[in-house]
Amino acid sequence: MVAIIDGRALARSLSDDTARAVAAFRDRHAVVPCLAVVLVGEDAASTVYVARKVAETARVGMISVEHRLDAGTSQPDLLALIAALNADPQVHGILVQLPLPPQIDPGRVLDAIDPAKDVDGFHPVNVGRLSTGTGGLVPCTPLGCLELLDTVIADYRGLDAVVIGKSNIVGKPVAMMLLERECTVTVTHIATRGLADIVRSADIVVAAAGSPRLVRGAWIKPGAVVIDVGITRVVDADGRARLVGDVAFDEIGHARAATPVPGGVGPMTIACLLANTVRAAHLSLAAPHG
Repeated sequence: MVAIIDGRALARSLSDDTARAVAAFRDRHAVVPCLAVVLVGEDAASTVYVARKVAETARVGMISVEHRLDAGTSQPDLLALIAALNADPQVHGILVQLPLPPQIDPGRVLDAIDPAKDVDGFHPVNVGRLSTGTGGLVPCTPLGCLELLDTVIADYRGLDAVVIGKSNIVGKPVAMMLLERECTVTVTHIATRGLADIVRSADIVVAAAGSPRLVRGAWIKPGAVVIDVGITRVVDADGRARLVGDVAFDEIGHARAATPVPGGVGPMTIACLLANTVRAAHLSLAAPHG
């Protein structure tokens, strides 16, 4: 019987640790870590997600500052706001919620964020530091994936890991983090041939393709650990909507452990965002001034 890796419970534990770290930072430095969240437009999913981030930020004792901008906001105006947040010593983390309206280039916006305040870990400087193992802020979802894996794997050395999906947000960062733990890593994508056979060799499977129930039970090696990053809303024949992952969870009872959808990777993303904000606050103390 597959063991369930409970993302909700681990996220609560991580957030409790973050709350203690916030209190210690405040007591030692008389400064409260602050996260600035920028939302452009009225995308429904983004609005809900930002509200959750703001609520969790308050729960751990940090300050959150929301900047809600009209959907017609120009790129220069958004870049000017980011420049102001970069220069504000009271702001330790900056998060620009994606997607952005079509008139704004997300690459230009993410590149404009100070790498030391880039709590999403998407700036090229942080990507480069991750790839070379030299520190930096790590993307939240990949960080959450590794935290979940750490609950069941003590020694990664020599394990075969397959990452399904090569996105800059999840697939590539997860692969680099597994390489740092001395796994043998294969990254697959939409053009990969013989995907099922590749997955069958894996001790660790991270599915981040965004394709519901892509990974079938017959693909999973007995005793493998499965992290399901995918989350898709599907409507059953009876008209009921539900969330499903990239893995056919009901077929992988022979796996050692796996994350469910929902309740696996998702809760970890915000918890890791909060942990990154505290880390950014510490980085601000080491930054040169003047």
